[in-house]
Amino acid sequence: MSYNISITPIEKSKIDQLDFNNIPLGMSFTDHMFICDYENGQWVNPRIEPLQPIPTHPAAMALHYGQAIFEGMKAYKSPEGIPLLFRPELNAERLNKSAERMGMPEVPKELFLEGLKELVALDKAWIPPQQGSALYLRPFMYATEAFIGMRAATSYKFVIMASPAGPYFSKHIKLWAEKQYIRAAAGGTGEAKAAGNYAAAIRPTELAKAKGYDQVLWLDAAEHKYIQEVGTMNIFFKIGGNFITPELDGSVLHGITRLSVIELLKSMGYKVTERKITIDEIRQASQDGTLEEAFGTGTAVGIAYIKEIGLENETIHVSDESPVAVKVNDTLNAIKIGKLEDKFSWMTKVETELA
Repeated sequence: MSYNISITPIEKSKIDQLDFNNIPLGMSFTDHMFICDYENGQWVNPRIEPLQPIPTHPAAMALHYGQAIFEGMKAYKSPEGIPLLFRPELNAERLNKSAERMGMPEVPKELFLEGLKELVALDKAWIPPQQGSALYLRPFMYATEAFIGMRAATSYKFVIMASPAGPYFSKHIKLWAEKQYIRAAAGGTGEAKAAGNYAAAIRPTELAKAKGYDQVLWLDAAEHKYIQEVGTMNIFFKIGGNFITPELDGSVLHGITRLSVIELLKSMGYKVTERKITIDEIRQASQDGTLEEAFGTGTAVGIAYIKEIGLENETIHVSDESPVAVKVNDTLNAIKIGKLEDKFSWMTKVETELA
């Protein structure tokens, strides 16, 4: 199905205000946004218009009952200047899984992908050319109905906006294993990209940063011993030559970079096991010398190399070097910008004539 997306271009671009060599994280936005409304049981009026504030009623249900979900993805540019998207169909599928869990309507996959491609085609000049940089894309949906009452809303907006982004972490990072606060529990919303999940993580993340750490390493809600994920990423450990990563048990986000790294590691000949992992197991592996490296995976961070983990009154040393993670990172980045053959069929080209 093809959607009739109307386009209202901006009169004058703001791109000359951006220093591509010094991009502030999450503070610069492209000229346009994609918007579609959900009314009377269907998605209507798909359009691209200049980026601007969206009028919102103070009783909008997203503000009171938290029906808000989002995705994170990136656009890259090939050596020939063609915009490239990394596995966008999986983002569309995951958005709809989040919508189902949060009692929200699904966005047709074709509408998601068409709106995304049209926006990227229109704002392709905003894709940074620097190594490690990309155009971050933020599709999101929220309840707009003005109603004070506990039920699913009847009207929503689906929006895609874009923000140029530089490298996230430039050094090995330190994690704080959190034993007081929790991210998710069985039966909760842990595997949904719901806004409330991230709101609940802000306070413990700030506390971890005050201790000198970069991110929180979340443990399970019941026993505070099983590793789930990191604040902005999934996590992998290399122990005794093999990789392990926490299993998807309903409390862990289905990371698209995570899935891709598993496929990539296996293609390199490594064994990858998805299972429960305790923080005590990681401590013991560090002590006996079998913990070789660890890294996080996510759209925003890419591959983040992990140096150490703080746990109550002790420090678990991981590694000062991450040779396999570096190789994975370099391979992923080369595929994403079209400098390495895409043997996995991960990349989607955006026809720049679309818009």
